[in-house]
Amino acid sequence: MANEKLCEAACPIARSLGRIGDGWSILILRDSLSGLTRFDEFQRSCNIATNILSQRLKNLVDNGFLEKICYNKKPPRYEYYPTEMTKNFRVVLIAMAEWGSYYFSPEGRQIQLVEKKTQRLINPILVDKETGKEITSEDYETIIGPAASPDIKYIFQYIAKKNSLGITEKFLPPSSRINPVSDSH
Repeated sequence: MANEKLCEAACPIARSLGRIGDGWSILILRDSLSGLTRFDEFQRSCNIATNILSQRLKNLVDNGFLEKICYNKKPPRYEYYPTEMTKNFRVVLIAMAEWGSYYFSPEGRQIQLVEKKTQRLINPILVDKETGKEITSEDYETIIGPAASPDIKYIFQYIAKKNSLGITEKFLPPSSRINPVSDSH
């Protein structure tokens, strides 16, 4: 079920989305990190069709997000546990929950992040691990990395030219020259 085109893209966000798959998979990972392990638990929590759940669980196991363990031989029944990779995905889910609560929950928070020991409400932010400074759009930017593909380099150079010079040249990353896209839009 992984999106091969996205999995092979140069962009790490595209690669991640290609492996995770879709919103259903993110909800399954959310539930897995919360302690749900069985098919029926995921199905009821997400209110997802069983055929779709089966596909998503297979994809998540195949891509290393979940570990599948048999707990009953006849009939065969399995539990699904988060791998280390999924445990590290928790920060992404926390950020999504905060963003979603801020923009899409006018009725108020459905869930809240608290410190386990004290139950103190937490207001998470993204910080620079070295300095402890909050990462904001005003103070930080993404730049080309040492392993940047020709497409990534082109995109960053194009954006820099567009922002500084107001260029209007056609956006043609190297890979689009191999597989041209129709201009009908």
